[in-house]
Amino acid sequence: MLSKLFTALLTVSLFTGCNHKSQLPEKETNAELEELIVMKKKAPFLWENATVYFLLTDRFHIGDPDRPPVFGRKQDGSPLRSFMGGDIRGIIQKLEEGYFDRLGVTALWMNPMMEQIHGSTDEGTGKSYPFHGYWPKDWTTLDPNFGTMKDYKELIDKAHARGIRVLMDIIVNHTGPVTPIDEQWPLDWVRVGPSCTYEDFESTVSCTLVKNLPDIKTELEEDVALPDFLIRKWKLEGRFEEEQASLDAFFERTGYPRAPKYYIIKWLCDYVKALGIDGFRVDTAKHTEPEVWSVLYKEAALAFNDWKSAHPHEVLDDKAFYMIGEVYGYTLGHGRSYPMGKGRNIDFFKHGFNSLINFSFKEDAKKNPEKLFSSYAKTLQGADFKGKNVLNYVSSHDDGEPFDLHREKVFEAGTKLMLTPGAAQIYYGDELARPLTDKGAMGDANLRSFMNWQDIGKEKGDYQVDALFEHWAKLGTFRKEHPSIGAGLHRQLATVPYTFSRTLERDGYLDKVVVVMGENTGPIDLKGAFAEGELLTDGYSGKTAKVEKGTVDFGKVGDLILIAQSEAH
Repeated sequence: MLSKLFTALLTVSLFTGCNHKSQLPEKETNAELEELIVMKKKAPFLWENATVYFLLTDRFHIGDPDRPPVFGRKQDGSPLRSFMGGDIRGIIQKLEEGYFDRLGVTALWMNPMMEQIHGSTDEGTGKSYPFHGYWPKDWTTLDPNFGTMKDYKELIDKAHARGIRVLMDIIVNHTGPVTPIDEQWPLDWVRVGPSCTYEDFESTVSCTLVKNLPDIKTELEEDVALPDFLIRKWKLEGRFEEEQASLDAFFERTGYPRAPKYYIIKWLCDYVKALGIDGFRVDTAKHTEPEVWSVLYKEAALAFNDWKSAHPHEVLDDKAFYMIGEVYGYTLGHGRSYPMGKGRNIDFFKHGFNSLINFSFKEDAKKNPEKLFSSYAKTLQGADFKGKNVLNYVSSHDDGEPFDLHREKVFEAGTKLMLTPGAAQIYYGDELARPLTDKGAMGDANLRSFMNWQDIGKEKGDYQVDALFEHWAKLGTFRKEHPSIGAGLHRQLATVPYTFSRTLERDGYLDKVVVVMGENTGPIDLKGAFAEGELLTDGYSGKTAKVEKGTVDFGKVGDLILIAQSEAH
């Protein structure tokens, strides 16, 4: 169960919005008019077309500069390895400013928020504090360096009010490192060796990822007691009886043994039931028995439905709970079968995952657009992927070989990521060319610099940072308004200039777009994608024109044209 303060907050709803479902007008006898009405229906949210904005809370924006340091944490870490002050209130501020709306963001993914180890550690890359959120100490409460439960609830409510989903980054596989001021979890909970060698399933799962990162014994089905340090902590915080009663109720309801994985699953699902979190991004998924994720999804889906039942006026739609897995090294080419070594393959999609992070996109994006788009569309539209998806990215918090390490192809990165079939993950700063290298920083700290807000209004090489942001924003907005981009059928219409269409028909909704990539040389042959006389808009330049003799001509515009039916039709 969550903290007493948060439990009290749950008795009062801070969100007053209503769920308004769009309704089609009365049917007309004119078939063409009826089709146009259907096409004008508000675009539905589809996870297959989601634009997910991933940020590290401590590195995004400082909302409360007067927040005092906690747990004795100091500014003595190696470069980019101390806490830098970003917090949940900072995310709320950018949410309220409309920053994510302008980018067309439909889901927010933030690093794990649970309380981290209090100390620091040095395992070869410099003295480091847990600013990134991946070193958990107590799964039942937030780390005060990020903010409070009240802040977190406000963030989720305000995101939902804007139609933006929230993904919670979660960890089941490991605890945080042991430090001089952080006790190790007992050995009936964790193993401290051997280190993973990745030769087969056993050497990928029953092992520690790195030195001094205790691995949860997720294979256990036997009862284990709560760690003494956690009991002492909860008693000092005045919530031991509350937490114990909540655990008793959970294990009585489910019949699960009090094994480590079930404790953690319970603690994580408490957030879903209390806050209405829309989905999980699961860390280090291949390092845990896949059956664990099936149980996690089952319990999270129940918790999400419980929240919906308790908060009917806050429900966005009828979408089910969503789960995205980080199976490190997974590529779209693996399809539904990920090799674990020595002939054992696992279909993670059968174990609770709706989507997996696609680690091959950064390389695939180097291909020409048609080869990239058509291959992704063919795979994702195939029978094997029905109801399943991938999340593409060009940079991330732990990939030292991204698509564009030195930020030399920032416009191309945006164009390819946002127009490729599948869901898109913007890593904070992709849209502002935040540097991914830093003099003095070691390892993945390079990828985790503070958001470069100071670059807005400045030039970088031969472009304005503002112009780069607008490029990403126009693509993101077009993508949000047209789910056919990520989820529709792809068809090449011309090679010069490269032109393609995407079409999506689902549950009475129809969406069609045509995209031109290349120098505009005159009227664009639509190859029947739109009807004669239709008024179309270029989502990039904002210009409008009618279809004449099967073509549309927006005059002199840039080398990217995003065509869809005009709202003014």
